This record gives sequence, C-alpha cells and structure tokens, in this order.
Amino acid sequence: MSSLTKKAIANSFLGLLQEKPLEKITVKEIVEDCGINRNTFYYHFDDIPSLLELILREETERVLGEHLGEESWEEGFIAAARFALENKKIIYHIYNSVNREIFERYLNRIAQDVMDRFVGKVSERINVSAEDKKLIAAFYKSALTGMIMDWLASGMQYEPEPLIRRLGTMLDGEILRALERAAV
Repeated sequence: MSSLTKKAIANSFLGLLQEKPLEKITVKEIVEDCGINRNTFYYHFDDIPSLLELILREETERVLGEHLGEESWEEGFIAAARFALENKKIIYHIYNSVNREIFERYLNRIAQDVMDRFVGKVSERINVSAEDKKLIAAFYKSALTGMIMDWLASGMQYEPEPLIRRLGTMLDGEILRALERAAV
C-alpha cells in the first residue's frame, strides 16, 4: 500500500507540475488531487522538494538501468534529453524554480555514471591511475551537462539527439587518447 500511495502522490504532483510552476503547487493541492489527507503525504515525504527528489532519483535509476552496458556515452545523454523533451513543461517548471539544484543533481548523476562507465570500459587495457580516470570522466561530464543546461536555458528549442550524436562523432577517440596520455 505504501508504494502505491507514494506513486499516487507522485502522479498527482506531476500532473499539477504539468499545469503550473513548482512554486505555485501546494501540499493541499496534491492531497486533494490524490484523494488523501495531509498526514499521509507527510508520512511519506518531508515536503515537496523531497517528493521531487524521489521522482528524479527513480528516473535516474531507470535511465541508468536501461543504459548499463552501452558502448558509447551518447545513449545515456540522449535518454536524459528524451525524458526532458517528453516532460518539457515539467522540466521547464523545475528548471525555472528555486529547486533547480535538484534537477541539476539528477542530470549530474546520470552524466557522471555514464562517463565513469565509459571511461572505465575504454581504460581496461591501459595502465592509468584511478585519479586520472576520475578526472577525465569529470571533465567530460561537466562539459556535457553544461551543454544540456544551455539547451534547457534556451527553452529546449531544438532536438538534442542530432547534436549529441554529432558531438560523439567529433569526440570519438578523444577519451582514449586522454587516457593513453595519462598512462603511467
């Protein structure tokens, strides 16, 4: 029952977030939409930001689970961009809220995990320190999340997949070269 209640609360919240900015949504509206009382909401969540964090954490796990064995970093970023496009109003309302950092953590977590896996796979036959692997993964994570944040700031006005694929073509082999230069 608890899991079903959390899911119902999350769905009510997402429905409201589709209609209006995050700051304008109240716990009262969520519980009325969901058909529960305030105590039930507060039994499961401390506040609306904790609800948002759970939703984005679950989405992170879903995206990472689907792209666990990818041969390239592009697919993980494309999946995150697709989620943003499919939920454009929701993402836009979160991005333009005081809780933007929750979304930025979501995006950074996906990006870091994707890059860590990719760098780990590329470096399997190279004698490179863990610190250098971490540095290279963090650099590419930051560059790519920065581009996605710029895309969000522009109002998601274009399809990101061709851009991500083009960037993948331009950067093809660069991570390997960086690892080889860092080899001990």
